Amino acid sequence: MSGGFVTAWAMFTIVPAPRVDDFSRPACARAMRMIPLIGLCLGVLAAATAALVELLGGGRLLATAGALAVLAAANGCFHLDGLADTADGLGSRRPPEEALRIMKRSDIGPMGVVAIILVLVLEIAAAASPRLAGPRCLWALATMPMVGRTAAVLATRRGVPCAPTSSLGRLFADLMTPVAVVLDLAGVLVVSAAGGWLLFGARTGLAAVAACAFAWLVEALWQRHLLTRLGGMTGDAFGSLIELTGLGYLLVLALAV
Repeated sequence: MSGGFVTAWAMFTIVPAPRVDDFSRPACARAMRMIPLIGLCLGVLAAATAALVELLGGGRLLATAGALAVLAAANGCFHLDGLADTADGLGSRRPPEEALRIMKRSDIGPMGVVAIILVLVLEIAAAASPRLAGPRCLWALATMPMVGRTAAVLATRRGVPCAPTSSLGRLFADLMTPVAVVLDLAGVLVVSAAGGWLLFGARTGLAAVAACAFAWLVEALWQRHLLTRLGGMTGDAFGSLIELTGLGYLLVLALAV
């Protein structure tokens, strides 16, 4: 497990980590199982940033924006870049082959810019919701990246194809066994719900359960659309899934806690 964590940290963040040389499929499977834990670690860092900004008198909007900036920086904006590229590819309304070529370009079009702005604005507004005042906001920021990254676990399960031109998709496609997926989702659900329950009471714990359920519904629907339009998963598609799944979780908490 420690090896999987180190591999995941090296692959999915830009934070310095021990050198990793093994990128075989078994090593990638161990790393993918650890990706929700990576999300939790980064979420704690983001929550700590928000707490520091609040203590310095910056206010909740600046605190939540700073927390999201830390999350984006920690993975080199990889997920936001994937969201933007996916929006550009799908927004072109071209056939799958052409849409995939558009997604591979290094530039970002208007669809991608709008997608990034909308997601970040909604995340900041949700985290600054009156229902997530005080420590609840820090708890939501800490758990949101963990829940969001379960989208990658679900998208790499057995039976989910990769797009024919995606090298990253081939590396992770058809990787996670059903047992591994269930264990990861159960662990994330327990951490989110039990944490909310113990810290803030039963209502918050139940809200976390509802938020996870909604987030995974968003993941399932968006993944289905991606597979229909692109014919398989790509690295950019993974990024869009993670961003939208995390957003779905945060939106429900902002309305239900």
